[in-house]
Amino acid sequence: MKHWRIEDVAWDRFTPTLADPELIPLVKAAAMVERNGTDYAIYLNRVFGDDPDFRQAADYWAAEEVQHGDALGKWAMLADPAWNYETAFARYKAGFKLPLNAEASIRGSRTGELIARCMVETGTSSYYTALGEATQEPVLQQICRHIAADEFRHYKLFYDHMRRYLRRENIGLLRRLRIAAGRIGESEDDELAYAWYCGNESGQQEFERRRCTAAYMARAMAFYRFRHVQRGMGMIFKAVGLPPRGRLSDLSAKAAWWLIQWRRQRFAARLAG
Repeated sequence: MKHWRIEDVAWDRFTPTLADPELIPLVKAAAMVERNGTDYAIYLNRVFGDDPDFRQAADYWAAEEVQHGDALGKWAMLADPAWNYETAFARYKAGFKLPLNAEASIRGSRTGELIARCMVETGTSSYYTALGEATQEPVLQQICRHIAADEFRHYKLFYDHMRRYLRRENIGLLRRLRIAAGRIGESEDDELAYAWYCGNESGQQEFERRRCTAAYMARAMAFYRFRHVQRGMGMIFKAVGLPPRGRLSDLSAKAAWWLIQWRRQRFAARLAG
């Protein structure tokens, strides 16, 4: 059951003058990825075909993801009346394909699949928290708070199922770390880059992942603060089986924060070049 509905959002409070031009393109791209939750549910239902409890949970998760996309898309159309959410998503859907015919997880195990999902939910809960704190526009603040809370619950959902499968599959710590690091590294794959392209660029311009990745990342990384990275690192450590608080987690958060700043500068330089 959904914890909120689009109708619950105070749309009448939308204030155009407070809509940050740097945030609008990010919201458009995010709407593409969130709306695509139905395809992820198809994939997860195939991977967990003999687990009705998880399949039901995945379907509920997908319904909330689609709602995230619809809410973000509606806000983006208010902020940019010339933009059409449905048209942009149709382009995204036609050009970005998931492995819907997979019979097993691309992560090598069900535990690995659920660790990867925990990484995604860690990233999204941190990201929407950062956007919600960065914007002055009250409707986007409300939407981001709703979505961030949903994504944190989704993390717990996948974490709880991951623990169940870990008892069966007994995957070692190093392998769990490799899976987590691999999924985090996929933030520069076609999914986000193509979402940026469909949400913000004309179809007359050819898709080029390097350019679109830089355009998305240079903007998105600017809104993170250290506290968002620190909280996210604790969630990552918990998912792979390490203590979420302590010296190692703190050092890792500081290293991740430095890396984000360095990469943001690199992406910005790429765009300028």
